[in-house]
Amino acid sequence: MRYVITASLLLALLLSISSHAQEQKSGQELSIVCAACHGADGNSAIAIWPKLAGQHAQYLSRQTILIREGQRLVPEMMGIVANMTDEQLASVSEYYSQQQIKPGTADLDLLTLGKKIYHTGLTEKGVAACQSCHGPVGSGNPLSGYPAIAGQHAEYLAKRLQKYRSGETNGEKDPYSAQMVIVAESLTDHEIAAVSSYLQGMYDKREQTAQQ
Repeated sequence: MRYVITASLLLALLLSISSHAQEQKSGQELSIVCAACHGADGNSAIAIWPKLAGQHAQYLSRQTILIREGQRLVPEMMGIVANMTDEQLASVSEYYSQQQIKPGTADLDLLTLGKKIYHTGLTEKGVAACQSCHGPVGSGNPLSGYPAIAGQHAEYLAKRLQKYRSGETNGEKDPYSAQMVIVAESLTDHEIAAVSSYLQGMYDKREQTAQQ
């Protein structure tokens, strides 16, 4: 019996050490599991997965916690974040926030409409300007909880806006998503495509030249 108890205590000790070692990993080390979808530096190569590079750490941490708690429905991530602590998620978020986002390109045919929606909104439809929350250059506002969206994949942005338009939120713990439902509910597919494309190319030199 003494041997069994000793073995059990040893196993518990090893598990504790392993857990502690996991906690001590850097954000970059912990992000390895995220790289397959989001890229090693947070610049995902596949447009359905968001770029995380340069995103505010507070925003990333809050969203991953919402996913872990089942508030924000992202089935592909549930298994990845299920056993991660708040501290680990914060560490990964901090790592990605320090990376630099790589710009996409804009569809110049959608530029005028996308720019209008983002900077002035659609007053005739009661759609507020996106920049009122996300800033004139799409850098967001970390203190107010609004994410950076400039340079993000247009396909991902359009998908999110379509979900908001359908009434999907991230649960009661994320009031910001409820605000987005109000913004998106009157947007057409064409308008969503335009503003998403504009944002994807906000750092695109072609887009900047076209505005001059």
